[in-house]
Amino acid sequence: MHEHPLTAADLARGWREAGVHDGMTIVVHSSLSSLGRVEGGAATVVESLLAAVGPAGNVVVPTFTPQVTDPEPEHSGVPDTALRARRDAVPAFHPELPSPMGAVPEALRSRPDSVRGGHPQVSLAAVGPLAADIVRRQTLGFAVGRVSPFGRLHELGAHILLIGVGHNRNTFLHYAETLTPHPRLKLRRFPMEVDGERVWAEALDVGDDNSTHFPTVGGDFEAHAGIKEVMVGAAACRLLPVRELVPFAVRRLTELLAA
Repeated sequence: MHEHPLTAADLARGWREAGVHDGMTIVVHSSLSSLGRVEGGAATVVESLLAAVGPAGNVVVPTFTPQVTDPEPEHSGVPDTALRARRDAVPAFHPELPSPMGAVPEALRSRPDSVRGGHPQVSLAAVGPLAADIVRRQTLGFAVGRVSPFGRLHELGAHILLIGVGHNRNTFLHYAETLTPHPRLKLRRFPMEVDGERVWAEALDVGDDNSTHFPTVGGDFEAHAGIKEVMVGAAACRLLPVRELVPFAVRRLTELLAA
C-alpha cells in the first residue's frame, strides 16, 4: 500500500507495466477507490491513462444512463396520474446528463475534448483522434452489438483495461453474447425526443448477466491467454485484447447458455 498519494506519473507507469502502450485504444472499467489515495482523484486517473496511450491513442469509458428508463416497464396500459408523473420525471438523454458509472467515466465525460455517443441508455465517451469515429454509430436495439462502439472497438483491435473490477463489469462480454446463437434477451424502454415530441421507445437487447456466467468466462479467458494481473496502487489490474477475448467468449458463452 502506498504511503503517499499516487500521482499521474505513478499511475501511467502502472498502466505501462500492465501492457498499455503508445497508440493503443483502451476501454476502461474502473473503481477509483480500489487504487487507494490518488492525488487529484479521478481527473488524475484520466490524465494518466491518456499519458499511457499517448496522443495517437484513445481512451474510452462507459457513460451509461440507467436512470433513463421506464420506472414501471411491466405496466403497458393507460397509466394512472401517479405513474404518469413518475414517467414524466424520467430525464431524456442529453450529452451533459451525468452517468452513475463511477468517478473515472464522469471525469473523462466532462472533459472539453471528450466525445460522447447518443444512445439513451448505453452511451460511451472517448478521448483521442478516433473518439468521434468510435462512438458515432449505435443502433437503439442491440446497443452493445455489431453496430455499436463495441463493434467498432472490436474492428480496431482495442484492449480492455479492468482497474480493480471483475468481469461482471466487462461490457464486452455482453457484446460477445450478441454474437451467440441464443442470447438472453431483455426489453429496453426509454423516453426520446422525436420531432420535438417526447415518446416512449422500446428496443430489444441482450439481457443482464447478474454475475451468472461472465466471471467464469472472463476467468477462463485469463487462464487460457495467460493474462497477468498487475497491481497499480492497491488495485488489481488486467489488460485484455478484444480480438482474442471475443471469439473465446462467444464459444464459452454458447456452451454455458446451452447448459
